Parts: sequence; structure tokens; C-alpha cells
Amino acid sequence: MSGAREIAPGARVTLHFSLSLPDGTEAISTFGEEPLCFEMGDQTFQPAMELALYGLKAGDEQTLTLSPEQAYGQPEPGLVHRLPLSDFGDLVPEPGQIMSFAVGESGETMGVIRALEGDEVVVDFNHPLAGQTVVFRVKILDVAPE
Repeated sequence: MSGAREIAPGARVTLHFSLSLPDGTEAISTFGEEPLCFEMGDQTFQPAMELALYGLKAGDEQTLTLSPEQAYGQPEPGLVHRLPLSDFGDLVPEPGQIMSFAVGESGETMGVIRALEGDEVVVDFNHPLAGQTVVFRVKILDVAPE
């Protein structure tokens, strides 16, 4: 690990990170698990999160509180859909549950079950943290040039 190399555009970065709500509720964390490796600019993180990494070096830690606009934006009503309960097969979705849905031929996206209404399931395809203030914490483990 080189402690002198700063994160710059195109750098390959290995880090631990967490996203949580201001009350401490953790949404995701790699601390205590495998670190994340990615290339700056590959859209792994939202632009404001990536911007906060520039100039950091291995060993640096940072915690930032991001507004919804800096993090995942405000929820879009057009991303809330009603799907037939029959699409779920034997599975009975529960409100609050996060599920993976196939998109197109090879993609998938996450959706939050908002409600069951008769034979329909209300699914919100907004990012689960949309509309939320997010606390972004990072610990940089390694920085490699592009």
C-alpha cells in the first residue's frame, strides 16, 4: 500500500464505506466485510460522494453528511409501479421488503414493496435512500494509478 498516492480521476481505489441515516441506522457497510474496489469515474458512487474522495490517500478516513440532492435525489412518483400479485409466484411480498427485479435481457434493479392492495403489489423503484439525508463514511485502504 502506498500512503502517498492521492485519489485522482481514473485511480483504482480500495476502501471500506458505509451509508447510514443521520439517526445511525445503517443502510450498507463494508466495514467488517470485504472492502470495495472500483475505478474513479465508473459511477460506483453518486457524483457528490465521488467528489468527496478526491485527494484522499491510503489510511485517510472521512465522514460526510449529504443532502438528498447530493446523495440519491428526491423520490420520483413515476418510479412507483403496480404489479400483479401473480407475478410474484408463491412468494408473498411484505411492505418494506427490498427485492430484485429483472430489467430487460440481462439487468436487474432493486424495488421496495410499499403495499399490497388486493391482487396488486405497489413497488417503489426509487433508490431506497432517495429523499434521505445520508451519512457517507469511508476509510481508504489503497490507491493505485489508472
